[in-house]
Amino acid sequence: MAVALTVILSEGGTLMDSSGMNTNGLEQSLQDGKLYRHVNALIVAHLRDNNFNQAASAVASATMTPLNVEAPPNKLLDLVAKGLAVEKDEMLRGVSSTTLFDSSISTGYGSIPAPRVVAVDFRCARFSPDGRFLATASADTSIKLFEPINDLDFHPQNTILISGAKDRTIKMLLNGRFFDFSKTVARKAFKIIQDTHNVRSVSFHPSGEFLLAGTDHPIAHLYDVNTFQCYLSSNVQEISNGAINQVRYSSTGGMYVTASKDGAIRLWDGVTSQCVRSILSAHGTAEATSANFTKDQRYVLSSGKDSIVNLWDVGTGMLVKQYLGATHTQLRCQAVFNETGEFILSIDESSNEVVIWDALTAEKVARWPSNHTGSPRWLEHSPAEAAFVTCGTDRSVRFWKET
Repeated sequence: MAVALTVILSEGGTLMDSSGMNTNGLEQSLQDGKLYRHVNALIVAHLRDNNFNQAASAVASATMTPLNVEAPPNKLLDLVAKGLAVEKDEMLRGVSSTTLFDSSISTGYGSIPAPRVVAVDFRCARFSPDGRFLATASADTSIKLFEPINDLDFHPQNTILISGAKDRTIKMLLNGRFFDFSKTVARKAFKIIQDTHNVRSVSFHPSGEFLLAGTDHPIAHLYDVNTFQCYLSSNVQEISNGAINQVRYSSTGGMYVTASKDGAIRLWDGVTSQCVRSILSAHGTAEATSANFTKDQRYVLSSGKDSIVNLWDVGTGMLVKQYLGATHTQLRCQAVFNETGEFILSIDESSNEVVIWDALTAEKVARWPSNHTGSPRWLEHSPAEAAFVTCGTDRSVRFWKET
């Protein structure tokens, strides 16, 4: 079966899904989440600036707030003083302070028109680093470019797109003579890297000079983009059934993480390619299907076929939080953060819904019908705005965006 690559310009685009669900709960949670995070930051800064370092560290760890968060001196005291003054004034005038907040104000995802459905089997999708472009990989016999594609990634600086496929190849598309994202025409790959295994996942280093390939081999394959020479980590402990479902670099490239079929999450040094931490049985005996770093590289979010989404502390390897209530046991589903890191999204295969949790509290804040016929196989969130895409086994792609 052949596969086509589609690149969609999402900048200024319209929402391409329809559900009719009530989004007030999510909208209120968005507002509450931002308020809680602001309060947590002020508390940490206040304790730190007043030399309550142990307390500041404890609060920072419990609330996932950076210990070095910036805040004006005595900002918390000033706000509390002003709040007490307002409360006193309202009491004297007989007005309840709860009327100052209107929970009916909404700024969330708006109404969504009927989707545009294309009759090809979309397998995965990826946003460009600036969120302007969306690439999808699909099985389409009308455009004979690639074998079934497992994963995609954009170059961090240039308009280069790479794909990893079942035919054991990594293909690269370039702008100019080879591939121009601004033109809706198909181009052939300008470079092909022949690997020795089925390429399940690909990830560019933030510098753009290297790329990682997660394959049926238990160790990620590191390629120099300029020479295409492959490097393998040495002195790695024996890994059984460790085919890699997903590999992702951290934001600085100092580390990368792999999610494997043996259920383990492994952290690797981005310079030496040595395994620095193995979280064995991270998803029990079930496959670990995805793993992504938070933007500050302090945590890793993983998903598995045990229907659990886990948040791990990178420094200790300890489990920080679990996000429950979404069944995923069949497809290689992934869990992702939204663009601010405040929410986590994944798929519930049993109910055919997109499930959203508050990242801090682990509470479910929304369940949206996907409107796919059958459960989506892939969910990807934009890094730059409140927008995400779902790819379905029903041969459709649905693009969701806040309006």
